[in-house]
Amino acid sequence: MKYMLLIYGNDEIWSSFTPQQFEELVRDTDAHNTALFASGELIGAYGVADDLNAKVVRSRDGEMVVSDGPYIEAKECIGSFSIVDCDSLERALEIAANMPTARFSQVEVRPLMHEAATDA
Repeated sequence: MKYMLLIYGNDEIWSSFTPQQFEELVRDTDAHNTALFASGELIGAYGVADDLNAKVVRSRDGEMVVSDGPYIEAKECIGSFSIVDCDSLERALEIAANMPTARFSQVEVRPLMHEAATDA
């Protein structure tokens, strides 16, 4: 079963790190990802741009409408996400709990329900 692990944070959390602490977090995260790649459980891990670079797209009467976004009023936002493929929800929760960022923020675990067809 595949799961999306959404890593949340905010500027207050990330700016509180010293450069050395941030480098340690990156090293720990790289080591965690390397171990999960080696086990075959990590499909991919991706950082996302900050809210200033986000866009919201809507289609109205066949016309594309693009605006700055997101519009969700929240203190925390998605900073990165990982896709894992593991045997159970319990294993996905264990992986999330072992993520270095879980020590400072929260990780949301969501089962992925289906994949788009890849054959045309």
